[in-house]
Amino acid sequence: MGKKRIIQKGEVGTAEGGADAVAKAARVSSSRRVPEGRVYVYSSYNNTLMSLCDAKGNLLAQVSAGAIGFKGTKKSTPFAASKVADALSQIAKNRGVEKVEIFIKGVGSGRDSALRALGSKGFEVSAIRDITPIPHNGPRSRKVRRV
Repeated sequence: MGKKRIIQKGEVGTAEGGADAVAKAARVSSSRRVPEGRVYVYSSYNNTLMSLCDAKGNLLAQVSAGAIGFKGTKKSTPFAASKVADALSQIAKNRGVEKVEIFIKGVGSGRDSALRALGSKGFEVSAIRDITPIPHNGPRSRKVRRV
């Protein structure tokens, strides 16, 4: 039986996606100003990851639902994906990004909410592309999972 954790006065849990978690993820040095950027959204069944790159593809920042403070099955929720998009948009604003291209990959539940959250942050979205890999009759697929 492990030790019980006692929450101190003034301590706020970040699993609810509080503003302090978003602010913690958004701390970044704004040494390189980039007017245009690419946002890669990878949404799996377990997590949502978002990366900010410049026009050449060099990584500037990366945020995931686990890095913000969500744990377990809460990482795969649409709410967590929207919080990830908030954190990444704050980093992008600090970098001076105004125009973005969005590349979406994966089949998780956070795809749509991450896209909506990015769209509402005031960026000029030049393109939205779905780059989810689709097999064109490659090797035999795995058997269907039965629950």
